[in-house]
Amino acid sequence: MELNGRPTDLAALRPLALTGYGHFTSMRVDDQRVRGLALHLERLERDCRAVFGAHLDMQQTRTYIRRAITQQDGSFIIRVTVFDPALEMGHPSSSATPAVLVTTRRAEPLPLPPLRVKSIPYVRDFPSVKHIGLFGALHARRAAQLDGYSDALFYGPDALVSEGPTWNVGFIDAEGNIVWPKGEVLPGVTMALLQRQHDHVTAPVPVDAARAMQAAFATNTSIGIRAVSAIDDVALPTEHPVLAAMRDSYLSQPGERV
Repeated sequence: MELNGRPTDLAALRPLALTGYGHFTSMRVDDQRVRGLALHLERLERDCRAVFGAHLDMQQTRTYIRRAITQQDGSFIIRVTVFDPALEMGHPSSSATPAVLVTTRRAEPLPLPPLRVKSIPYVRDFPSVKHIGLFGALHARRAAQLDGYSDALFYGPDALVSEGPTWNVGFIDAEGNIVWPKGEVLPGVTMALLQRQHDHVTAPVPVDAARAMQAAFATNTSIGIRAVSAIDDVALPTEHPVLAAMRDSYLSQPGERV
């Protein structure tokens, strides 16, 4: 755990814990390489402008990331959190000086086992930004898990599916088309990489239509492509030729060096 490239302690993180205002990106590192690295860096720069109205020194940020990556081997998740240690809850409009917190954790081997999800009505605040305000999303995940499911699948007031708490969702319809839900969702890096590689459509997906798909899957940098085995009480196939092709092409990407 390093703040601006130096070891930090809990005191330095007090503003982050008590105010909870900032943004982040998480990247899976395999053999010192990151799939979609350029997209992760673009997200950090874009979200810093949206959250703080400030410029993030991307060359310095990349140095912080490189420092953390070169200290570990194998596969792991690196999270880059941007926050302002001087931000006060009463004055969030003050000029910001963003700091960069880099943390790492172990990565699970891919692919991960399928998810059983429960559809829950929820719309994230500021969905276009990967911000650290996760209370509502995690509360929905908790509710789904207490009801016996792996995770939650969000839908809005219009009954259209959007995303999961920390992942994008996609579907394979009866014709074998890859369908991404149309709506206000986080522009996920893994989703963007898959959209570049595979023909797809973006369309409104009602909850009932989601349950009737040939297959469903969750995507993010930590889990790659993870099959969905059930939506509510409706089981879905976890094997499909299109899903297998997507997984193979994604895992074959070598990634970029920081």
